[in-house]
Amino acid sequence: MTPIPEKTVNPPRKRLFVTLMGVTCLIVVAIIFLAWWIPNRGLANIHPDLPHIVGIIMLVLSGAAILGTGLLVLTTALGKDIFLTRFMRLVVIKFLLPVIEFVGRLIGLDKDDIRQSFIAMNNSLVISQRMKVPPDRILVLLPHCIQLADCEIKVTGDINKCVQCGRCSIKGLVDIGCKYNIDISVATGGTLARKVIVEKRPKLVIAVACERDLTSGIKDCYPLPVIGILNERPFGPCFNTIVDVLKIDAALSLVLEKGTLH
Repeated sequence: MTPIPEKTVNPPRKRLFVTLMGVTCLIVVAIIFLAWWIPNRGLANIHPDLPHIVGIIMLVLSGAAILGTGLLVLTTALGKDIFLTRFMRLVVIKFLLPVIEFVGRLIGLDKDDIRQSFIAMNNSLVISQRMKVPPDRILVLLPHCIQLADCEIKVTGDINKCVQCGRCSIKGLVDIGCKYNIDISVATGGTLARKVIVEKRPKLVIAVACERDLTSGIKDCYPLPVIGILNERPFGPCFNTIVDVLKIDAALSLVLEKGTLH
């Protein structure tokens, strides 16, 4: 059967998200300025010092927006936990992402491009914390569409049921699990994925999925750190997808405790 061509998933880049973050920061600062400037005359009628007091408050808020944007850019650029990285992840995930998606829609950007860039930004913030996690506290979470649809041996409950035929990505993932002695689970949807996370209580998750599911999962899992890895979809979404096992190996090498790497 000839694969149905789909938009190629390019390596996620932070540049788009950083650019949109800067645009959003400017919009926020402009709104803060207008919120002070428009009622300025009315405030003076209440008390002559009130415009100055409100102006200082607005200046502090604008400074916080600019400083936060600068810290995010520096953290991702340098790959170091400069200041309050966990809190900055909260700001990016809970506040900036919805605003940036809205701004992106207004200027006609593809939502998956924005999500890819967000995932790259999130990964950079997680990695910048330089966490070192034991193998038994790491969970690799996979979508069920990684397995071939016509395979008779379903690995949703236990990935080690795989017979290692090599027709799909599962074989390489089983090898990774054995190599590092880490837990790898396959979930059939977001509800089951959340159930697996609650049951296994990992300290860090490496998740494989499409842009939409990864973005949703990263938001739902906060404050649990999640490193997202995009799957490839040569046959279209949710069917016989592929993951580059080397990317999972590379992510593990960044977060596994010393002495657990082979």
